[in-house]
Amino acid sequence: MKRLMIALLLLMTLLLCTACGNRAMFDTNYTFTRAMIALPDGTYIEGPVESWRDYDDGDQLQVTINGVTYLTHATNVVLMN
Repeated sequence: MKRLMIALLLLMTLLLCTACGNRAMFDTNYTFTRAMIALPDGTYIEGPVESWRDYDDGDQLQVTINGVTYLTHATNVVLMN
């Protein structure tokens, strides 16, 4: 009976960890100083990051460089320290 309870507890823990999908179990805070953004016309914007934000429900990033805010897909952005 004790082994069954331990097995069920491990199974529940495993399911809870994998049910999160694309989300991290522990949120971490990252600081980036520079960014490079690819625009649809083929040009690149590079500069110091004033602020940035990622959205939990998708792969969008909002990055502010030199007072201009860009909202783009994460594949178009490189954030650097």
